[in-house]
Order: sequence, then C-alpha cells, then structure tokens
Amino acid sequence: MTTTERGEGARRPRRKRRALRWLLALLILAAGGWFWFRWQCWGLQTTRAQAELDGLPQGFDGFTIAHLSDLHGHQYGEDSGELLERVRESEPDLIVITGDLIDQKSQLEMVPALARGLAATAPTYYVTGNHEWALGSGTVKELKALLAQCGVRVLSNQYEILERGGEKIVLAGADDPNGYADQTTPEGLYARIQDNDPGLFTLLLAHRNDHFGQYAADGYDFVMSGHGHGGIIRLPFVGGLLGTNRQFFPRWTAGLYTEGDSTLFVSRGLGNNTVPFKGFRIFNRPELAVVELRG
Repeated sequence: MTTTERGEGARRPRRKRRALRWLLALLILAAGGWFWFRWQCWGLQTTRAQAELDGLPQGFDGFTIAHLSDLHGHQYGEDSGELLERVRESEPDLIVITGDLIDQKSQLEMVPALARGLAATAPTYYVTGNHEWALGSGTVKELKALLAQCGVRVLSNQYEILERGGEKIVLAGADDPNGYADQTTPEGLYARIQDNDPGLFTLLLAHRNDHFGQYAADGYDFVMSGHGHGGIIRLPFVGGLLGTNRQFFPRWTAGLYTEGDSTLFVSRGLGNNTVPFKGFRIFNRPELAVVELRG
C-alpha cells in the first residue's frame, strides 16, 4: 500500500465521523425546534392585565375576571385539570367564557367537567362564538342547556346586574352574529339596558373582537372578546400578523384597546384556529387571561 493510499484510508473514517456529528446536531436541532413549536401552540400561559376604566363604580375597583376564550374543544390535563387549577390560582371574582368553546359536536363530552369546575370556583358566564353556531342551532341549544345544568350562566342577548360593595354594574352577553337572523343585536341590547337600568356601567361579553368599533358606537363601557387568536403569529413592536379572516395585520388581536369612551380586552385564546392550519401559533402561546378592573 502506498503512502497516498494509507492517507486516503485514514481520512475516510474522519469524514464519516464528521458527517455523523453534523447529522446528530441537525437531529437535535430539529427535535428542539419541534418541541419549541409544540410549546408555542399548547404551552398554557397565565397573563395578567389591569384595565383602567372611567366610570367604574368604586365598589368594583380591584374586581378580578378570569377570561377564557376559543378553547375549540382542547383539554389541558385530564378533565381540564391543569386549566381549572390555573383558574383557581387566579382567585377570580368572576369567570367569563367568550365563545368557541367547542367546534365539534363530539367535544360536548369535555364540557361538564370543565363547566362544573369553573362554576365551583366563581360565578361563570358564557356567550357563543361563531364555531358553535357552525355546528347548527340544535347543537347550540344542547350546549347551552348542558352549561346551565353544570352551573354556568348563559347570556343569550341578555344582561344581569352584578352588585359589589353596595354598587352595581351591568353584565351583558351577546350571541355571535352567526346565530338567529332575527336575534337582538348588541345595539338593541344596549338600548334595552338604557330603558330598564339607565346610567349603570356596562360590561359586554361578545365573541368577535373585530366588531369593537360597533360595540363602542353602541355605548358599552368595557367589552371582553376573543376570536382573534392573538393574530396567530405575533411580531415584536407589530402585534398580530394574521386575522381569522386571513387578512394581514388585523386590529385588536390581544390585550387592551380604547376607542372613544369604550375599552376592549381581547384574549389570545386557549385553543387553535385553522389559519393557516390547525395547531399553529408563533410567539403567541395559549392564554388564560386574568383581568383586574380599576376605576
């Protein structure tokens, strides 16, 4: 064997070892990227916000609301145990669910454990989203009845009076526009409130964040919504990238916003939308939002 042949023979094992090291590094990088992506999509996060609200009665200063939205049938832990524990830890005065709780009829099976757990923690209220209505009015009726049986109050274009510290506010809830064609609109609901209980601070639960301009024009003081999924991908200094109607740079995708005398809080949601495909979030982890009202 010549010296050249011996040199070539020694280099071949070194090249193989180098190639294996690169392959191993790429596999580790790919696995890390996959786990990071899954964490972005399903890594539950509790966020806290303070909503400074003009006109809020002093008795409701410090009132804490746990806000759930857009779960889309997903369960965090067995019987939603992880999510329920997060809610309990937040020690809310009120729990609200602003629609898209399920998007398949089979997901009704996960509702009782979650609903009973929430109702046992604090008074809990629900309004529909567009995905429930996409399943048909029969499923919506079944879902509403099931929630009521488990202790959750369903607001279908209705309102209730909440009292605290000797003072009152209105809690109103609007069914999603995908509901009945002749249903009461948020504008009509506000008019009814002013006819029967004028002058009270109004808190509206309504699924669609992108209707905030109308809610503000109607006169609602504070609105809590979901639907926007945080813009699917969130960019630093920009915010949400994709809207649920597949538009770029949508408005009002997460957190607090003001329009005239009205304030909106939008949850990034707990489940995943189908834009661009189901189970996709970047820099936008699922959110249990805890909102403290300040006057």
